[in-house]
Amino acid sequence: MSSLTLTCNKAPIVSLNGQPVLLFNGQQHTLLQALEVKKIKVFSECRSGYCGACKTRVISGSVRYLTEPLAVLGEDECLPCCCVPSKDLDLDLSAKGADLVNRPVSLHPQAEHLLID
Repeated sequence: MSSLTLTCNKAPIVSLNGQPVLLFNGQQHTLLQALEVKKIKVFSECRSGYCGACKTRVISGSVRYLTEPLAVLGEDECLPCCCVPSKDLDLDLSAKGADLVNRPVSLHPQAEHLLID
């Protein structure tokens, strides 16, 4: 008898200084495009990894490059213009003005009845 193994790849969550802002589900080609859709300001010029203008510090997580960047990067930096998150990612960017993800508030089980009654 053969066994079937199913794997489920979770779309990475992108956070800015710990604040979740987007689920990278591949609708945009690059991380920069996904950030721009959420109204997150990232300065960029070439949009292809040459100039390094969009260089961003990675607090945690990792990225995969679609094209190898020519700009010089530190170990804790990425170029959003030519990469995608390979797992949950936290970037050192401001979330000011961004369309944020709202986390549902969970109530203590004993407090739930107050809303129902």
